[in-house]
Amino acid sequence: MESINSTERAILGKKEAQLPVTGFEIDRHTAIVIVDPQNDFLSPEGVAWGAVGQSVMENNTIENIETLFRLGAENGIHVFVSPHYYYQHDHGWRFEGALEKLMHNINMFDRGDQLNVEGFEGSGADWLPIYKPYINNKEKVTVCGPHKVFGPENNDLVLQLRKQKIDKVILAGMSGNLCVESHMRELLECGFELAVVGDATASAKLPGLDGDQAAQTNYAMMASEIYTTNQLEEILESQKSLAED
Repeated sequence: MESINSTERAILGKKEAQLPVTGFEIDRHTAIVIVDPQNDFLSPEGVAWGAVGQSVMENNTIENIETLFRLGAENGIHVFVSPHYYYQHDHGWRFEGALEKLMHNINMFDRGDQLNVEGFEGSGADWLPIYKPYINNKEKVTVCGPHKVFGPENNDLVLQLRKQKIDKVILAGMSGNLCVESHMRELLECGFELAVVGDATASAKLPGLDGDQAAQTNYAMMASEIYTTNQLEEILESQKSLAED
């Protein structure tokens, strides 16, 4: 047998190193989870816009998230929102990571306390206005308790999903490489089958740091499926047509 040199072996290794296709079937046990659809991330007046705005515009994130809310309503898919709030007592934390410290410094997602909505309307913690008609439909959308750092470990998202007998999640929202990716990792660890709508997320882009590239890479390596918003809409339209035949 002819020997294989190191260069050929490296080439063969690259050819073999392909991610398998796992697939994702959307059924009645599937929900859409949208993370942080809030002004501070998605409005040009939001305190994080300077960091995430470029990625939001490149991905058409605002409109794509709205499409997901609409698709949920039109197709009977329950939507869960996992928001990010900081209350006054959270500013007394004795230590933070770099991004936590930044969020506290710029008063991101600030609210008075759990029972205080004074000044909430139109604030950075409030929903983007175009999402409000969907979120206010309490039968179709569940707003979970706030997560506090990045992932859903400290809110009731998993409980709310389990109580609706959901075992599959279509994930989107803000910001891609932090809260969305952290939600993805935790939901996978909790046994959910998971797809991500890649262009319904966005991430900070800073000098030498591209959060969106990092996020999209990790989505592809961990999720069962990566959709574009258009692809998901086409799939749901096809399923609707089959159901009507």
